[in-house]
Formats: sequence, structure tokens, C-alpha cells
Amino acid sequence: MPSLEKPASSGRALVPELTLRVIVLGVLLSVVMGAANVYLGLRVGMTVSASIPAAVVAMLILRGLFRNGSVLEANQVQTAASAGESLAAGIIFTMPALVLIGVWTEFDWLLTTAIAFAGGLLGILFMIPMRRVFVTAEDSELKFPEGLACAAVLEAGDDEDDGGASAGPIIRGALWGIAFALGVKFFAVFKAALAYATAAGGRILYFGGDVSPALIAVGFIVRLNVAVLIFIGGALGWLVGIPLLEASAEQLAHPEDGAFDLWSTQIRYVGVGAMVVGGLDAIFKVRHGLLRAVAELRKRGNSSADTDVKERDLPSGVITGVSLVATAVVAAVYYHLTGSVGMTVLTTVVMLVMSFFFTAVASYIVGLVGNSNSPVSGMTITAVLFTGGMLYLFGYSGVEGMAATLGVAAIVCCAACTSGDVCNDLKTGQLVGATPYRQQIMQIIGVATACVVMAPVLQLLHEHGGGIGSKALPAPQAGLFASLAEGFFGDGHLPWDMVGWGCALGVVVLIVDQILKARGSTFRAHLMPIAVGIYLPFELATPILVGGLVAHVLSRGMSEHEADVALRPGVLFASGAIAGESLTGIALAILASLNIGAPALGLDTGVVTTLTAVATLVTIFLFYRYGRRAG
Repeated sequence: MPSLEKPASSGRALVPELTLRVIVLGVLLSVVMGAANVYLGLRVGMTVSASIPAAVVAMLILRGLFRNGSVLEANQVQTAASAGESLAAGIIFTMPALVLIGVWTEFDWLLTTAIAFAGGLLGILFMIPMRRVFVTAEDSELKFPEGLACAAVLEAGDDEDDGGASAGPIIRGALWGIAFALGVKFFAVFKAALAYATAAGGRILYFGGDVSPALIAVGFIVRLNVAVLIFIGGALGWLVGIPLLEASAEQLAHPEDGAFDLWSTQIRYVGVGAMVVGGLDAIFKVRHGLLRAVAELRKRGNSSADTDVKERDLPSGVITGVSLVATAVVAAVYYHLTGSVGMTVLTTVVMLVMSFFFTAVASYIVGLVGNSNSPVSGMTITAVLFTGGMLYLFGYSGVEGMAATLGVAAIVCCAACTSGDVCNDLKTGQLVGATPYRQQIMQIIGVATACVVMAPVLQLLHEHGGGIGSKALPAPQAGLFASLAEGFFGDGHLPWDMVGWGCALGVVVLIVDQILKARGSTFRAHLMPIAVGIYLPFELATPILVGGLVAHVLSRGMSEHEADVALRPGVLFASGAIAGESLTGIALAILASLNIGAPALGLDTGVVTTLTAVATLVTIFLFYRYGRRAG
């Protein structure tokens, strides 16, 4: 296999990249991955990278069906697919908040599409001038772990012709995810979660765990360190925080619902404070890289003048012109939401500054720790607090203030998510010998197609998938941003004492992490996963921990690189499980909208509980069985 420490040979320069079949396949996977991650994000508050599974599917189709596909074509397909996934993250973190606070009664297709497209487009265009600092600079400390892994998958499929073998785990994972989702949501033979809550001494004690294969898959993908940190955050919130709060009589009468109420109104704001500290810490750590990016932008001329096609970006004139169009679209959206020229001008300026800034931050962090570990939530919270503070200082209030704040947050979040994805994909492209400007075109195509399905999927799940904000689809980030906006401009009351405790906790965790780093520990106390665990329902943290433990058992004694290679089939199986369960959830919502339901089987509660426990054990076994490369 060619070395992935330097760009692949320029011998691939004559190999087609942007062909019609590539565009069609990329568009389809962009829509599928985008829809699947909308469901996953609303349920778990996290999304997973689509690059590796999309690369495998692309190699399977191009080699298996067309018989003559190339690495560069497969790379373009995964570029479009990952654009759909990243855009979904930006949208589901913010747009549902407009429904939760009552600005919308249903998702406005035109406005949601415009925000998704403009935000994603700005993320792509703002990142392009930074490519030479973050992606191609030979003295850069950025290693791009996920970009390197995706390039390795593409090269393996090319050299070993194992696309079909690589696709096997994805297919098996998808089938099990589909079967489990049908068992829970359609035939009701499995419970969605196994939980226990009790009241004692005026306090509530709660423990539970979801039984979803998709959640175990998330834990498997992020590995044990991150999975443990998410669980620690959940334990701090649910096993320590909730029992410390005195519950009301109504909450004590229904302890499971009471625990959820205490978490949603009090405890999760500890996570908010920790995220603010985490976001500021991330910005501080990348300050030197940001200064380098700014310096490079001052020197940068028109990249279309490059004679080497492998170094050519979209022309500067195109970047500037399309950026102005996207900005005009955003300004029109803000005016529609607020009806105020002054508020539109202010929010548009704030949006541009923060989008550019967090584009650089997200791109840099993706190079350091990968796309899956980028603290986008912390960046978006920072954007919400800054925008809300600015509008408050200028005297704006009410529904218009909430809508404007969330509008800025939506664009910033989409730009940050998409830019990190672009940076990662461009690194993968550099390693396999792709052409930057062609990848950038494919990113734009992926965003343009995925943005169209965001609102319909959101509306479908809201009406027939359990409702956004419910236990079935808690949409934790969106709920969080809705609460912040209401705290600034509405009747909502933010528990600032809990936010303060979260800030203090964040500082403590940062100190602990520095101690672990100084001691050379392989286990690190990263703040953002702990904060995520605090503001997620605890039943989601438990299966994530299980997935991380399975990955750890399968990779004990291995170096990080060896584990990446050995666990690749497991990552593919996990990706298939996520896609299968997520897309089945959307399909069942469609059936529900048509009043099509499953026959009532009338199983006893004890039988359902037993079947759920057995199915959970089978799921863990399957992850262990298919989770590691044979031999």
C-alpha cells in the first residue's frame, strides 16, 4: 500500500474524478447520511463521521457494479456524503430550538433550507483559503487522524480489491440495526430502555440504560477514553447531582419522570457551564494556528494561477462572489425572522465574524483530534452567549431577539461543522492525490443536496417520531440553545448557579487533564465529552460506555495505529448499525404518517423485558464478533 505520510503519486492526475456516476452516487449518499444523522443527532446529541463508511460503499459500487472505479472517484463520493453528515449536525443542534421556543409551529422548509445551504456554503468558502496552513504545510503539527484513516481505507480498497469484504460489516450492522429498530418501535417486542428509579428521603435515585445498537456503535467508534468520559459526565449529573437536589412531591410520586425533570431544569446547565469553559479553552489552545492562518490569508493570491493542478483551489473571485451571495441570503433570512433592519445588520455582521473565526477553530481542532471530537457544541454556545449579549446591549428583546440569536447560532454551527469536514476531506484528498478544487466543488454539491431534506426529515420526526424534545427525541443541544435564548429575551429563567457550578467543574477537569498529560498518561480527562455526558439523558451514556468497553477489549495491548487497523471492521459494523437504525426510525415515521401500524402482539411486560435483555446481550456479542479484523 502506498505511504500515507506524503501525497500520493501525481500519476493519478489523469484519472477521472468528477464523473456523472460519482456525482449521482455522492448526492444519494449525502442525502442518506444527512437524514440518518438528523435522527441520530436528535436522539443522542451526537453525530458520527460518514467518511469511512461512505468510502467503503463507494468502492463497493464502483468496483463491484462498474468494475472500473478509482480511488479518486471513491474519494469524491465520500466527500459529498460527509458534507451531508456535517450539515445535519449544524442543523439539528440549532434549528429545532425555533420550534421548542414557539417561534415556529412547524419547520419552515424554505428558511431551514436557506440557513443550511448558506451556513454550509460559508463553512466551505471560509475554509478554502486556510487549506495551505492547515492541510498542506509541511511543518504543521496537525495529524488529521480521521483523514489519515479514510485515506488508508481508500488505498486498501484500491490495492487489495477488498471492497466487497469491507462492505460486509456495514451490511451486517445495518441489518441488525434495522431488526432492532423494528423490534422496539414497530412490533414492541423490545423496550427502548431498561431503567430503575426510586424516591428516598425526599431525593430521587435513578439508573438506566438505552438498549440501542446505534448507541453502542457510537461508543465503539469514539473508543473507551471518550466513552468513559461521557459516562463520568452522566454519572456526575444523574448519580451525584440529581440526588443532591430536593425533589417536589409530584416528582417523588413519579420518580423516573421526576429525575428527568430535575435534569432538564437544573442539572444539564452544569454541562452548559462546563461547555463554555471547554469552548474558551479550545480557542485558547489553537491561538497560534489561527494567527498563522490570518498571516497566510494576507499573503494569499489567486490560487487559480497555480500551475500544479494538485495545488489549485477554487478561484478567489468565485469564493468572494459566492460568499457575498450566501451572506445576502442569510441577511434576508434574518430580516424575515426579526422584521428589523437594525437587528438584521447587527446579526449579519456578528454572524460573519463568528463564522470565520469558528471556521478556523473547527478546522484546526479537526486536524488535532479528528472530526468526531470537535467541540462544536462549545463553539455554538459561545456564539449564542455572545450574540445574545450583543443584542441585549443594543436593547433588543422578545421573540425577535430569540429568533435572531438562534439564527446566528444556526449559521455559525453549520459553518463550523462543514468547515471541519472540508478540512478533513481535503487532507484525505491530499493523501490519495486528489484535486482540491474538484473536492471543493463536490462539497458544495453535497451541501446543496443535503440541505433540501433537512426540514422534511425534521418535520416528519417531530410529528410522527415521538416529537422533538420528548424522551424519544430529546434533541439536547437544541433544547439547551432554546433555554439560553429564552433566558436572555423571554420568560425563561436560567439557573445561573448551575452554570457557575459547571464553569467551576470545567476548570477542575482542565487542571486534572494537565496533570494526566504531565504524567504521560494515555487516559486523558478531555472536558467536552464530560460536559456532553452531563447534558445528555443518562440512559444514553450507559450503552456508549458498553461500546467503548467492547472496542477496548478487542484492542488491548495494541498501539493506536494497530488498534485503528484492527478495529476497522468494527467501525464499519457500527456505522452500518447507526445507519440501519436511524433510517428505519425515519421509515417508521413515514408509516405512522400514513396511519400504518404493527399488529398488537400483546406480550407480557416480563416477556418484553426478558427479550430486551437477551437482544442487548446479542448486540454486544455481535459487536465483539464482527468488531475486529480476522486473524
